[in-house]
Amino acid sequence: MAAGLFQRDVDTNGVTLRVTEAGEPGAPVVVLCHGFPELAFTWRHQVRALADAGFHVLAPDQRGYGGSDKPAAVDAYDVATLTDDVVGLLDDVGAERAALVGHDFGAVVAWGAPLLRPERFSAIAGLSLPPVPRPKVPTTQAFRRVFGDRFMYILYFQEQGPADAELDRDPATTFRRLFAMGGSGEALVGDGKARGFLDRIPEPGGIPDWISQGDFDVYVDEFTRGGFTAPLNWYRCFDQNWELTADTPAPTITVPSLFIGGSEDVTLAYTPRDRAGEVVTGDYREVIIDGAGHWLTEERPHEVSRILLDFLTPLR
Repeated sequence: MAAGLFQRDVDTNGVTLRVTEAGEPGAPVVVLCHGFPELAFTWRHQVRALADAGFHVLAPDQRGYGGSDKPAAVDAYDVATLTDDVVGLLDDVGAERAALVGHDFGAVVAWGAPLLRPERFSAIAGLSLPPVPRPKVPTTQAFRRVFGDRFMYILYFQEQGPADAELDRDPATTFRRLFAMGGSGEALVGDGKARGFLDRIPEPGGIPDWISQGDFDVYVDEFTRGGFTAPLNWYRCFDQNWELTADTPAPTITVPSLFIGGSEDVTLAYTPRDRAGEVVTGDYREVIIDGAGHWLTEERPHEVSRILLDFLTPLR
């Protein structure tokens, strides 16, 4: 591990999180929250870039992932609990406020945290998931109304057991297919409910050229040890999150906010980017990276770092 970048365990909100940390204590804090199925390692390029630019960077393996605790209860992974995990990291380093950046499901935390704990966050960035308004009915019910009898991966993930076994069976195959998903929207939404999730993604025969074999093996090794059940439990809290955000301390996000997406990210097909103004009433900007898919921090690391620095540096 490079000089100035290290890992340590932090006790927060009843769990211990393994945190990758870099930068000078006392500098403006940026917390990086990974998505599914990722790790603090996912942010390795951005951690270095942000620390070199003068930020104090904290990137946890979020609860359920990597070297962090993995509570057994499904309801241990709701957005309020995940927000309190982040607040505990700020308390640990003595930061009153911080910028919060999240990718994928980490963006659920990033967009939820300033509504639940508005006094602790000074800027928000979400990657691959824009801010979306709370549906009028429970989230899984809303998905069922939209997709009917068609396969929808989030609904498939709700039942404990089938998805866990499928993803756990061979983590190397799981990541090889997920990272190669590209424009295969059939993997996320499609017909043929008898099929699982991974079989909807054509076997790529190798790993993408944007990740080295050594870096790919980090994911395989961590999820071989830790499994996919705890990460999948995040999805099983969708309706609980809906209940918890019915009446939040802040009705909207008022701090400067940024969304970064990839033009080829199939997940954007069912996320309404045009409704961001219902969630964010402060300064908001959107950057779409042409030709990029879902795994932005890995696919376009330097571009993502530049965009984040352009956004965060003036707010220091």
